[in-house]
Amino acid sequence: MHDPNPIDVAAQASGEPTFREVGVGPWAQTHPGEPRPDDVSSPNYDARFDSALLDEGDRRNVLDRYRYWTVAAIKADLDSRGRHDFEVAVENWTHDFNIGSMVRTANAFQARRVHIVGPHKWNRKGALMTELYQHVENHPSITELVECWKLRIAGEIAAAQAQRNALSLRFYKAHSEDDTKTVAETLKQLQKLEAKIAELEAARIIALDIVPGAVPMETYHFPKRCLMFFGAEGPGLSEKALELADDVVYISQFGSVRSINAGAAAAVSMHAWIAQHAAPQA
Repeated sequence: MHDPNPIDVAAQASGEPTFREVGVGPWAQTHPGEPRPDDVSSPNYDARFDSALLDEGDRRNVLDRYRYWTVAAIKADLDSRGRHDFEVAVENWTHDFNIGSMVRTANAFQARRVHIVGPHKWNRKGALMTELYQHVENHPSITELVECWKLRIAGEIAAAQAQRNALSLRFYKAHSEDDTKTVAETLKQLQKLEAKIAELEAARIIALDIVPGAVPMETYHFPKRCLMFFGAEGPGLSEKALELADDVVYISQFGSVRSINAGAAAAVSMHAWIAQHAAPQA
């Protein structure tokens, strides 16, 4: 038997670590004397609360404002608040174990959707249940995904253009009647719609991979509306994915390996979009 490593011995004798308890206990303990929000006769009744969580406590990895809420209620709230305008897709031909990590990161950065191309089965352990709060779609091929995404963008453009046309009629009618208040309000709405249409028309598909012709992420400006492609660990993206992408971007690296972990690459890329389009104002 080997003598124990002195670092191991010292670590065990240190009394560390002491972790803080995550989440909340049962409602009766955390809110003594307060009526339960799942009681329909209660003045603070709220259908978003989960009775089982109120009974047992909520130790999930969720924000405090979602404590005791049902999964469906949390997902609906994220939708109502507005998800960000980027989507991510990962090719699953090799059953990559990084997909769970990508889904978890997509939830953290509030991606609009996650697309999994190829076999629909993947290891959900790394997602830590965040796939329940995220819109995850499966596609049999990268070609089918691109067709669906472009049709969705085209439909949103058509809807926005129809709204713009209706508002234009309202604007000219109000202008002819010297209704200055309506003119001002309608003009603001028209400007927002024009900006939305411009963003949709500028939507692009971005492949993240280190291949000849790719541009460094550090100098790349992400369009507000985009779909990012990520490949499997090792082989990277397929030839078809690279062919269908509008732009190919790589993360600058300075060590000896060709690429970083696929889950890490996805996190870096999503955060790059956040830094350009959704960073909190100082």
